Amino acid sequence: MNKKKEILRGVFFAIISSFSGLILATLFLSENNSIIDSLKNSYYENFLGKLISLGAILNVLVFFVFIKKNQDQRAKGVLLFTIFLAIFTLILN
Repeated sequence: MNKKKEILRGVFFAIISSFSGLILATLFLSENNSIIDSLKNSYYENFLGKLISLGAILNVLVFFVFIKKNQDQRAKGVLLFTIFLAIFTLILN
């Protein structure tokens, strides 16, 4: 049971990291002031998958922090969510 909780915590940290990275990528690459409008425009222009992929780069940092702290189960959760995002962006494109 403890392993499952740690994996879920890793997934949670990956979700937060990916969402933060998505917002940062949108702010840096967008000309609009509104994040929602920028995400809508990127969806209509088939650019949303690329933004999600850029946002997922922060997962690499979270993954290596967990590896460095010997929290392998949390790192596994981050890796699982990153693989999920890769498949999702593949389907989205």
